[in-house]
Amino acid sequence: MSALCPFCAITPTAWVGENDLAFAIRDKFPVRPLHTLLIPKRHVQDIFETTPEEREALHQLALERRSAIRGEDPDVQGFNFGSNIGEAAGQKIFHAHLHLIPRRPGDTPPPPARPND
Repeated sequence: MSALCPFCAITPTAWVGENDLAFAIRDKFPVRPLHTLLIPKRHVQDIFETTPEEREALHQLALERRSAIRGEDPDVQGFNFGSNIGEAAGQKIFHAHLHLIPRRPGDTPPPPARPND
């Protein structure tokens, strides 16, 4: 645990879900309503430094939160799910975390896929 890490300082009362190795919170600056962060309890810089057990715990928590979000908002029809790794990729807090971003009809669409040239 890092004393300077904002994720390490989050108390369990702010968690919206947890298991033995990970916890979930609502994003403080959500891209969309119900935007959720999935965070390993152990302080580790990025998702590539997590153990296989931590990755599985994060995945299980993602499945649980996906169901919960759909229960809270039946308009949710999809999700963006991923992680920014490193400053060049936009990582702002250097404690591994995954974004689970609910998507609804009418949201600003994600960038289109580009065909192979």
